[in-house]
Amino acid sequence: MAAKKTMQRQGYKTGEFVVYPAHGVGQIVDIEQQEVAGFELELFVIDFAKDKMKLRVPVPKVESVGMRKLSETGDVEKALKTVQGRARIKRTMWSRRAQEYDAKINSGDLKQIAEVVRDLFRSENQPEQSYSERQLYEAALERMAREVSVVNKITETEAVLLIEENLAKGPRRGPKPEEEAAEETAGENGEEAAA
Repeated sequence: MAAKKTMQRQGYKTGEFVVYPAHGVGQIVDIEQQEVAGFELELFVIDFAKDKMKLRVPVPKVESVGMRKLSETGDVEKALKTVQGRARIKRTMWSRRAQEYDAKINSGDLKQIAEVVRDLFRSENQPEQSYSERQLYEAALERMAREVSVVNKITETEAVLLIEENLAKGPRRGPKPEEEAAEETAGENGEEAAA
């Protein structure tokens, strides 16, 4: 079987990884011609291997559906800095916040996905998440990890670990060693004073 030649349309070529907003990172495996309603149409065939799914996107509709090239390394670094920030939780009803988080995840924008990861992350010493919070967090983490792994040429598992390392650098993600030592000292001093 002969190797397929690389084809290119609108700056995208076969073999290239792209981001499709509603599904995350996929790879263009072909550019095919199809007749639809009597019109010849060129379609990008995008393979989402992890989801076992192929998507066909009409070449002229690429911009309107929000398909984009992978982020640059600098954008990945900015996203990793974003997850280190302080969580911004609005005091609105959960259903409204959940819709906003879902919209951010499906925007395809790495920075917005990183904001969802940051806002929904819970460390060991924080209160438990609800089932729906956990689902949204995991969806955002997976989307972010897929793009980070392809851009940084690492496995998805390594990408998740990298994101989690950056999350741990954020504020109030756990007691700092000097705080723990201060608490222990205060406890010992309190016992002595009571004796």
